[in-house]
Amino acid sequence: MTVRTRFAPSPTGRLHLGNVRAAAFNWLLARQAGGTFVLRIEDTDVGRNVEGGEEVIIEDLRWLGLDWDEGPDIGGPHGPYRQSERDASYAPAVERLAAEGKAYPCFCSETDLDEQTEEFGEGRTALRYSGRCRALAPAERSRKVAAGEPHVIRFAVPEGLESVDIEDEIFGRISFPTADLDDFVLRRTDGRVTYNFAVVVDDIEMEITHVVRGVGHLSNTPKQALLFDALGVSRPVFGHLPTVLGPDGKKLSKRLGATGVAELRARGYPPDAVLNYLSLLGWSHPEEKEVLTRAELVESIGLDRVGKSDTQIDLEKLRWVSAQHLAMETLSDLAEHVRPFVDFDRFAGASANLQAVVETLRTRLSTYADINEHLGLLFPAETESAEKRRSLGADPAVRPVLEAVRARLAVQSDWEPVALDQAVRAAGADAGVKGAALFHPVRVLLIGSEKGPDLGKILAAIGRDEAHRRVQQALE
Repeated sequence: MTVRTRFAPSPTGRLHLGNVRAAAFNWLLARQAGGTFVLRIEDTDVGRNVEGGEEVIIEDLRWLGLDWDEGPDIGGPHGPYRQSERDASYAPAVERLAAEGKAYPCFCSETDLDEQTEEFGEGRTALRYSGRCRALAPAERSRKVAAGEPHVIRFAVPEGLESVDIEDEIFGRISFPTADLDDFVLRRTDGRVTYNFAVVVDDIEMEITHVVRGVGHLSNTPKQALLFDALGVSRPVFGHLPTVLGPDGKKLSKRLGATGVAELRARGYPPDAVLNYLSLLGWSHPEEKEVLTRAELVESIGLDRVGKSDTQIDLEKLRWVSAQHLAMETLSDLAEHVRPFVDFDRFAGASANLQAVVETLRTRLSTYADINEHLGLLFPAETESAEKRRSLGADPAVRPVLEAVRARLAVQSDWEPVALDQAVRAAGADAGVKGAALFHPVRVLLIGSEKGPDLGKILAAIGRDEAHRRVQQALE
């Protein structure tokens, strides 16, 4: 069996960490099995759709590297991949169920339905369809339909069935009493099909083998399971991921400012780190590893190690995971990823030796955007720095050290951290000092502080011309 998974978002805005987590699991499971990952846009709820909603979803998924094999933008053998374009698939399925006696027209008005609420005690009521139109004679149904009476099509929940039993890959066997299910609507009076029906027809026609989604969809599963059975198709493998809660312990919501994928991108998080973190929301690696490459995730992911409890977003943990991924990048890759975030208007000196700058500061970075927070260390404000340098040069105990450093740097050909560090040590020997007596004044000269990165890295980062300028400024 070829594994076929799907991610089916509604185009209601940007993806946040809670809903894109399902996309990540489906993508990883499909890639692990050498299967197919399908992107389907569920856009039939016109009132909730937003302009450009589909485009931003595609943009977020592409940035995360969750590429799809079939979808609305690339097509595929089971298209179209927007529900709004799939009416031709739904109508035959409705008619088939009606012809087989598994669905029937319901002519009850809103007033009729309001009269069919049930008491559940303590003053609570719930709308539950009584099945009134299910008992209509076939001839009476036909007459009403022919007369053009408004009606919906309802699914006939099988009589005598006590429960709908689901085998869930995460929660195990779950039983839903059919007493809690009424004959639910498949097609509305305006001809539009309902969510549960459209999802099942789409999953059947797209040959989806695994339905992996948030546990919030679990209440839909018994209805969908009955529809798979009624249409004579084997149910897919179900897996319901635990709920993702926000840092405040509350449910995530776009309306309540849940952290979005686009927001993380703007903050400079690497996509592999975000994917890594998403996998940790409810799942654990067999060896309890927390920092995983994309390839390691594909190799090790599985629903068997997904927990049942709700999981909570920890933004500090996300920053930690991000920092580990930055540490794994090559220097050239990291410099290129950092470049779009550098404020070159403020730190013009960083452009000439960006790799050396990044090498000097990389242990301080948790995201690419952190670079501006630390560039001031290498390129401090000139007015204050110039004053510190002149004070150093005026100190008779320090001046010989700075002169020795100037002399050594003036003849230094290899402008790399190790060679530069050796040149500074040699200058210390020339001046008869070492340790703090050497390193502290030179570091204050260069960056205005006794503490900071290695002197060789600082010199390589600021460049030959700027290093000479700063030394000369102290000795003027």
